[in-house]
Amino acid sequence: MRTLFFCARNFKDYLQLVTDEERDALKDVEISARDILNSPQSQDILQAHMKIYDACAAGCEAPIIGRTGIAGLKLDFNFGLRLEVPEGNFHVRIGDFDTAQIFLDEDLSDVRLISVEKYFIRWQVEVLCDGVKIFSHVLNLRGQSVTIAANIDGLGDVLAILPYAREFKRQHKCAVSVLLPDYLREFAAHLYHDIPQADALHFANYATYYPVMCVSDYPKTPVDLRNCPIERIAGTILGLETLPEKPTFKPTAPPVTRDPYVCIAVQASSNRKGWLYPGGWDIVVDYLKALGWRVFCIDRNAVETNCGLTIRKPDGAEDFTGDHSIMERANMLYHADFFIGLGSGLAWVADIVGCPVVLIAGFSLDWAEFYTPYRVANRMVCNGCFNDLRVKFIGKSLCPRHGGTPRELECQRRIYPQAVIDAIQRLILDRALIPPIAAKA
Repeated sequence: MRTLFFCARNFKDYLQLVTDEERDALKDVEISARDILNSPQSQDILQAHMKIYDACAAGCEAPIIGRTGIAGLKLDFNFGLRLEVPEGNFHVRIGDFDTAQIFLDEDLSDVRLISVEKYFIRWQVEVLCDGVKIFSHVLNLRGQSVTIAANIDGLGDVLAILPYAREFKRQHKCAVSVLLPDYLREFAAHLYHDIPQADALHFANYATYYPVMCVSDYPKTPVDLRNCPIERIAGTILGLETLPEKPTFKPTAPPVTRDPYVCIAVQASSNRKGWLYPGGWDIVVDYLKALGWRVFCIDRNAVETNCGLTIRKPDGAEDFTGDHSIMERANMLYHADFFIGLGSGLAWVADIVGCPVVLIAGFSLDWAEFYTPYRVANRMVCNGCFNDLRVKFIGKSLCPRHGGTPRELECQRRIYPQAVIDAIQRLILDRALIPPIAAKA
């Protein structure tokens, strides 16, 4: 049995993996679904687009157990739409029930069909044999088992996905489980005790969804994630229009000290996301200590070197770095007066547990992460390249617009300490915080 890939979107949207010459040759050509199915080159292109998923090989090969009542005809939605058509005089029509758009309308025999799109589409499938309709199905998740496979690397990315699991369950009235990276399982179970966790990916569900947070030209989501707040991406992948409620965090440990303290995190997944103003962190730490706060640095590592940059824990901050669990970090942040950090995972943890966040980030735009009124950036210099579709944010260049020039990473270098201090002062006023030195007077 052959495996054939089809796409719901126009095939030309998926041509980024081919050469410029091949793309130019196809730009004025109308490509039908039949052409895609019968062209080895087209099939190779579509398969290549799916290799970003860890489940690609298993999803293409695992048995389809969804029965249709027709011998040999099997259907599920565990790696996009998967339809197994037996040998015979069959005609298959696949479309979107919500829009009535038809994606595929072809005679097929002895094939396994797999969609390129893995995000939510209310698929409608019709199968005819010898010109007579023998099967029709519209995706209906009510009462079905569904897994959301969020076993991806980024801490903030996964935390942005999780609220949608609960909302997906509520809206579709289905049995949802989540597949998570091991380091996040304890924290997620504490926040979402009503959402079971899968131990491994399997293909016995009715449906599985793969919220992929990738920065690339390849349309793995209905919208380019650079054009959408990270806290909304999972909603677009799962077909949800509502912004779900944040979970309620209840601490499981007392404060690490009775003294008032502030947490900071100076590291990120890439050092080009760091605050690069020379001595900036030292100035802010000294300011906080002068007001009487203890300042705890809670990064995993006190020193990180990548992208040709080295970032160190500020000398004046107390060293709480180390390989602590996310739950330990969450408890520390819950009891902190506030948090100062970057567009990184610990900022998302702080926001979830209700710790006010001062977020220092110029490489992305103000709406890119979660909302905080204490966002600090310098919009008077080059900034926001992460959300600019005209540039490649991921690539060999440290700075996609000004790499190798005196303006390199000015979005992160020219955020001035006074701007961060101003945000801290606004936070103190808004939250009616009394600086510890004043409380002792």
